[in-house]
Amino acid sequence: MMKALFLQAPSFDGYDGGAGARYQMKREVKSFWFPTWLAQAAAMVPGATLIDAPPHRLSFKDIEADVKAHDFIIIHTSTPSFRSDCRTVSLIREINRDAVIGFIGAKVAVEPKESLEACPGLNLVCRGEYEDTIRELAEGKPWPEILGLTYRDTDGQIHATGERPIREDMDELPSVLPLYKQLKVENYFGGYLLHPYMSWYTGRGCKSRCTFCLWPQTIGGHRYRLQSVARVVEDVKFVQREFPQVREIFFDDDTLTDNHERVEDLARALGPLGVTWSCNAKANVPRKTLEVMKANGLRLLLVGYESGNQKILHNIKKGMLVEVARRFAKDCHELGIIVHGTFILGLPGETRETIQETLAFAKDVNPRTLQVSLAAPYPGTFLYDQAKANGWFASDVDLLTDDGTQIAPLDYPDLSHTEIFDAVEEFYKKFYFRPSKIAEIVGEMLTSKDMLVRRLREGVEFFQFLRTREDMIVS
Repeated sequence: MMKALFLQAPSFDGYDGGAGARYQMKREVKSFWFPTWLAQAAAMVPGATLIDAPPHRLSFKDIEADVKAHDFIIIHTSTPSFRSDCRTVSLIREINRDAVIGFIGAKVAVEPKESLEACPGLNLVCRGEYEDTIRELAEGKPWPEILGLTYRDTDGQIHATGERPIREDMDELPSVLPLYKQLKVENYFGGYLLHPYMSWYTGRGCKSRCTFCLWPQTIGGHRYRLQSVARVVEDVKFVQREFPQVREIFFDDDTLTDNHERVEDLARALGPLGVTWSCNAKANVPRKTLEVMKANGLRLLLVGYESGNQKILHNIKKGMLVEVARRFAKDCHELGIIVHGTFILGLPGETRETIQETLAFAKDVNPRTLQVSLAAPYPGTFLYDQAKANGWFASDVDLLTDDGTQIAPLDYPDLSHTEIFDAVEEFYKKFYFRPSKIAEIVGEMLTSKDMLVRRLREGVEFFQFLRTREDMIVS
């Protein structure tokens, strides 16, 4: 078995590249998600080392000793971080010439040959569900015999093996949680989650067909494959035993509520454990299911509303009715379930009028907190192909500035990318700078000293975020 290092490489300050960060970027309020996809690969290799540099504020100098000490190095990359990760590969090559270096992630899953050509020091990339590919590599199996692999041979020629079948039995995957012992849990936080929290997946895939959503279209697929409730309970008990400081568990499945019967069974199993938990949800969960979840420890739902315009929701194949989302929000408010809502500006069909319609919708459903993102056409998604076919890209396909701030890459005939970019700031201000919302935030701050300190810090970060955007507009 090779001596393996699994690395989320150093990047710009505030880079959030963990699994739950659907958009790998610097955020309006700093957050860090656990590197679940990277940890899942590491869990396949006994004795593996896991390093997540950004939340631990590690530079390359800080990890040099680890880089030298391993002969198999796997880096999780993404479209926004790819260039930076390639620079890391070059630095590794300078001090560890013989190491086998590979990339995993959605970027290389859909552009394997192009990724190897762009990164000369790279030996290989893994496609699809790569856990068993990683295991076989670490065991020393001949590369031509390993499915799901694109690699460079000793002559510099690039080869691709056959596709690896998707995994059916999710209980067979080893838990990522023991690997989290190598991380400092307190370094991971999100503005809407209790601190410290912990997150991982209990299943893979999402039956929704949202045109912009990266993971189901590149790695996870659209069939939701589940761990057994018993397995999830076993992992939760491990957290309670080994990480007593954790105050909340976030199940990071793309949509945990896709299977109503299973999420109800899971909630009933979690209830007796006394654990506080949250998850991703679609805004169509029946009230009956919400009641069961709330009664058994659910605190918060992260809900992708995306838009308040029905035509845009149809355009992105969201499979959601605005009125159903309104009823869902009303049920959550009445049941005392906190909602963090996410919205995207610049999706196909966006106009100045639909932006205002979505803002009005956001005020109406009134999530406790929200995130407003810019439409990000990642390679491998339907939205990316659609944007290329229609000539919507404003310039290059870059999604971020060099310091990690998200840009608006799409231009429409009647709505420019600069207008879309500017609308994000307006959206935030008009949502949060309402007397009722300010009173709600102040009331929350008065509940505890910890919350007061936290919200003040986040307020400073939020205004710095707005200032950075204003500077970009001026320049």
